[in-house]
Amino acid sequence: MSKFYPLTVARVHNETRDCVAVTFAVPPKLQGSFQYRQGQHLTLRTRIGDEDVRRSYSICSAVQEGALRVAIKRTPGGMFSSWANESLKQGAVIEVMPPMGHFNVPLDAQNERNYLAFAAGSGITPILSIVKTTLLAEPRSRFTLFYGNRSSSSVIFRNELMELKDLYLDRLNIVYVMSREQQDIELFNGRITKEKTQQFLQHWIDIADYDTAFICGPEDMMLGVSAALQEAGMPKSAIKVELFAASIPKHQHTPRAQLDAQAAHHLTEVTVIQDGSAATFTMEKDKESILDAGLRAGLEMRYSCKGGVCSTCRCKVVDGKVDMDVNYALEDYEIARGFVLSCQGFPATDRVVIDFDQAE
Repeated sequence: MSKFYPLTVARVHNETRDCVAVTFAVPPKLQGSFQYRQGQHLTLRTRIGDEDVRRSYSICSAVQEGALRVAIKRTPGGMFSSWANESLKQGAVIEVMPPMGHFNVPLDAQNERNYLAFAAGSGITPILSIVKTTLLAEPRSRFTLFYGNRSSSSVIFRNELMELKDLYLDRLNIVYVMSREQQDIELFNGRITKEKTQQFLQHWIDIADYDTAFICGPEDMMLGVSAALQEAGMPKSAIKVELFAASIPKHQHTPRAQLDAQAAHHLTEVTVIQDGSAATFTMEKDKESILDAGLRAGLEMRYSCKGGVCSTCRCKVVDGKVDMDVNYALEDYEIARGFVLSCQGFPATDRVVIDFDQAE
């Protein structure tokens, strides 16, 4: 669903000096709407001054916990994250969209699998949800986590991870990698890069032993780790990646070379199906994204980052063709099935129909 719901903040806990964990109270009538899968995220919306501000944050609680909790790390110049770390208190009300995202795999109590995860900084948030949920749901499965930070003081969920390790001594292995704090084992010093991952594969783990890998962090880390795993023999289909919002790359739309100047200014008729209703507007083919054009036309279309990262604006093209500028959120199989990100989508035909309801 595309609708925002007002949720009350039940608890705000400082995880580190610049990161808070926020737990929401979900009333009984909304329990169904806010059921989630491990690794999913929430889009939060509030007004800061005169500005409507939206951001997506990953859920960090296990599915079995029955709590809805996200972590918000302060980023330099981040309007929402700074406000949350400085001003958000218990009892505040924030508009929240139901959980979204596909950063997960199906779980089964009969599985006996080995999972691998790489996280950096606040990238631990969805990974924590995945680790906790998986170990509870699959009693015979195991998890190995490589977690990169500047120093031990910046480790988000440090105490919770220690408790998890104590609880699952034989099934959970956590390796901390520090870039600005010297550790006894040289292998665990530095940043998690392609080269560092190759060292892990050579000295610490055998990729043949693992079924699925999860990666969450900055773009360069995500690409480097994924490349190293694939070169070692792990299929791309077994690697799940999630780029965290603080690392959204800056992108400027470049007019498409295949459209001549006249064609680029031709109007396209766009129909948006959302929450069971359809609305139509016209836009120029190569001037702005479908999302921006729809918002300008007065439609309440769902979005958050506008950077092609969070997948909040994911929709399905049911008629016509849409080209995307960048994509950090959709898997190859989703694109093959017709899914696009409306924040990065530009019409390539004279008529386009996109359906948000089929993107649930």
